Amino acid sequence: MSKIEKTKNCEVKITAEYPAEEWKKAQKEAFKKLARKVEVKGFRKGQAPESVVKQYITSQQVMFEAMQNVAQNMLVDAVKEHDVELIDQPSLDIDTLTEEECILVFICPVKPDVELGAYTGLGYEPKKVTIKASEVEDELKKIQEQKAELVLKEDGAVENGDTAVIDFEGFKDGVPFEGGKGENYDLAIGSGSFIPGFEEQLVGMKAEEEKEIEVTFPKNYQSDELKGKKATFKVKVHEIKKKVLPEIDEAIIEEMKIEGVKTLEDLKKHIKESLKNNKEKEAENTALEALLEKINENAKVEIPAVMIKQEEEDMFNQYSYQMMSQGIDMNTYFKITGTTKEQLMENMKADAEKKVKTSLVLEAIAKKENIEVSDSDVEKEFADMAKNYSMTVEEVKKYVKEDSLKADLKLQKTVEFLKKN
Repeated sequence: MSKIEKTKNCEVKITAEYPAEEWKKAQKEAFKKLARKVEVKGFRKGQAPESVVKQYITSQQVMFEAMQNVAQNMLVDAVKEHDVELIDQPSLDIDTLTEEECILVFICPVKPDVELGAYTGLGYEPKKVTIKASEVEDELKKIQEQKAELVLKEDGAVENGDTAVIDFEGFKDGVPFEGGKGENYDLAIGSGSFIPGFEEQLVGMKAEEEKEIEVTFPKNYQSDELKGKKATFKVKVHEIKKKVLPEIDEAIIEEMKIEGVKTLEDLKKHIKESLKNNKEKEAENTALEALLEKINENAKVEIPAVMIKQEEEDMFNQYSYQMMSQGIDMNTYFKITGTTKEQLMENMKADAEKKVKTSLVLEAIAKKENIEVSDSDVEKEFADMAKNYSMTVEEVKKYVKEDSLKADLKLQKTVEFLKKN
């Protein structure tokens, strides 16, 4: 049995008593456990009679061992009994510890109370979107760029958008530096893949022309030896290749394998619909952010630092996964950007706090409006996820916890309620 009392905004005190008969059993088990470790001269370890072992083990040792063995179960039962949602590891204190009684006190960090302000009638109005013909043409141009071919430029000089085939070697204070040399390197002018100022100085050069280029390495360059330093590159242009954009014909359209798209007009219609859908989603997200911002401003809540820290860690992990999916590990990322994990997480702090507050406010609204998620809602979501990821429902359930999914669905339902009210 246990009792609970609120001590401050983000904390509750649970006083739990272990059942008397169970406490006797727990002490017996604790004694046996300690006895196995006792070494008594003339007996094998753990084999001495109980009457002899008692001379080596105090009742205080037994009670403390038993308390440690039952504390976790006492906490789990008390949390379940009072429906407490922990946000961090509780601290433990002893109220009473005798051979007859075990009463423990758990100081539990919990979610804070939320004082809701106005959250309905605030307006959710996504802007109407229109698609210009020029936007469709821009998308067609991107397709042409993807399908473009590089053709040798027989005459003329390097222009922005061309690809120059070059030899280069870099020098700092007249001495070549490691990694600063390349031969027959294809450099797309305007790509920004080289040091700032390098590509621009190639513009106007002709095939077989040689030139010395002066540049300054960025202050956040990955090499400590070169960051912020001036350098000279000796460059020779071998060839200049010009990008030739193809006409979008039926062959290219067929390669794209878009269902229902056979002609250029079909493709334009498809692009227009896609742009419209994307813009509408953007407009909806912008309107929702504005609505949630108003609701958050109207609400009062004291957010525990531990919740913000946990959200920062989650955001950092998500960002790490994104980088890894692009083939960049975080150590490489930090070298390239000249930053640290601490700096990145500090930059995430404001967004983390905002996300935590939004989540807490939405939970409070869901509770006030009695918004619930049924078992059938959860099963339907599992089925949809299985379909989207080409997995079985059972496979999805191995990766997605039902409680977590249910919580997400409740927040989604709450958001839909707010959009309509």
